[in-house]
Amino acid sequence: MKIAIVGTGYVGLVSGICFAEMGVDVTCVDIDQKKVEALRRGEVPIYEPGLGDMLKRNAAAHRLHFTTRLEDCLDEVEMVFVAVGTPPAEDGSADLSAVMAVARTFARAVNRRTILVIKSTVPVGTSQKVRAVIEEELAARGVSVPYEVASNPEFLKEGAAIKDFMSPDRVVVGVESEWAKQLMTQLYRPFLINNFRVIFMDIPSAEMTKYAANAMLATRISFMNDIANLCEKVGADVNLVRKGIGTDARIGSKFLYPGCGYGGSCFPKDIKALIHTGEEVGYPMRVLQAVEEVNERQKGRLIEKLQHFYEGDLQGKTICLWGLSFKPETDDMREAPSLVLIERLLVAGCRVRVFDPIAMEECRRLVGEQVYYGRDMYDAAEGADALLLVTEWKEFRLPAWARLKELMHVPLVLDGRNIYEASELHAAGFVYSKIG
Repeated sequence: MKIAIVGTGYVGLVSGICFAEMGVDVTCVDIDQKKVEALRRGEVPIYEPGLGDMLKRNAAAHRLHFTTRLEDCLDEVEMVFVAVGTPPAEDGSADLSAVMAVARTFARAVNRRTILVIKSTVPVGTSQKVRAVIEEELAARGVSVPYEVASNPEFLKEGAAIKDFMSPDRVVVGVESEWAKQLMTQLYRPFLINNFRVIFMDIPSAEMTKYAANAMLATRISFMNDIANLCEKVGADVNLVRKGIGTDARIGSKFLYPGCGYGGSCFPKDIKALIHTGEEVGYPMRVLQAVEEVNERQKGRLIEKLQHFYEGDLQGKTICLWGLSFKPETDDMREAPSLVLIERLLVAGCRVRVFDPIAMEECRRLVGEQVYYGRDMYDAAEGADALLLVTEWKEFRLPAWARLKELMHVPLVLDGRNIYEASELHAAGFVYSKIG
C-alpha cells in the first residue's frame, strides 16, 4: 500500500514514520523545503524518543520518502492524509486555511480514485467544507474524479507517541462508503492484528470524538486542580484525596494529578475550538469555559505561593525553574506553564534561572536571553531564593538535597507537580509547599 501524508509536524511525521515501520510505502509532504531536506538527511525536527532511528531505518529501506509537492505522488497513492496544523484564531476557532490549501492542491491534481483522510484536529463540519472545495476545483478543471473524504483523528501523547501509534487502544475512523472502510481496515489491521479495535462511525461523530476526548481529559485535570486548591484552604491533602477517588472503578486514576496547569499543542486549542463551536450553534459550553478558566489561573499558582512566602515583594529575588516543556519527554513549550511563570517573574523584577533536559533551545527561541540558562539543574539553582519544580522530568525526582541546600540562598521549594515528600525536604532543612 502507498500513502501520502501532508504535513511533517508532530502528528504527520510520527504517523508517516510509524506507517512505514509497518511496511507501508509513505511519502511525507511539506511546503518547507529546508525541513524536507533535513528530513532526507535523517534529521528529526521534533524531540520524540526513538523517532530518529525509525526515520533512518525506513528511509534506508526505501519505504519513507520526503517531498514538497503532493502533485508528484498523487498518481501512485491510494490515500492522502492531511496532518497540517489548525492553530487557534483570535476568536478561538480553529484556523482551517492549511487544511483547505491541501484540499485545493489535492483536487487540482487528483486523477484516480483516492481517499483524502483528515487527521488534523478539525471542528465538526470540516469534511463538508473540504468536499465543497474539492468539488469547486474539480468543476474548474472540468473533470469528474471519484474520491472519498474520511476522518481519522489522532490520539498521540507527546513523549509516548510511537507506543501510542504502534499499539493504539483504539483507532477512530469516520467514513462514508464501504470502499473507504475496507481500505482503512487494510491499512490499520497490522497495528491491531491481535485485537482489532477500529471504531467506524460517520464523519461528524469522528470529528467530535477527538474534541470530546481531549475536553474530558482537560476537565479531569482542571477538576483536580480546583479540588487541590480547595484542599489547601480546608486542610485536606489532595494526594490522599486523589488516591481515594482514583480507586473508584467508575472514576479511575488517570489524569487526576494536580499541578500547575496543562499546556501543549492540543488541550488549550481544542478546548477553545470546542467552546467556539458551541457559540456558533448557540450552545454555551459552560463546563469547558470553567475548565479553561481554572487552567489559566492554575498556571500562576506557584507565583501566588511565592508571593505569599515573600509577603508580595519579589523585587530582586533569584528564582530557579526546573522544567520548561509543558510535559516530560518533549521539547514542546506551546502554552507551557513555564512561559507564564517566566513572564510574571520578570515583570515582578526577579532574576530567573532555568534548566530543562531538552527544551533549553526552544526556550531561547521563545524567551531569548532574559533568563539565565543553567548548565545543569544544580547550576540553575545556585543563589536561588526559591526553586520552582514546573515539569516532572525523571532527573528532578531525586536530587542531592544537601548539595542543593548549599547552593541556594533560601532553601524554599515549591513543587508544581507534587513529586516530592514533604517529610524528606523538611528533614533536609527546606521549606516545602506542593499543590493542594
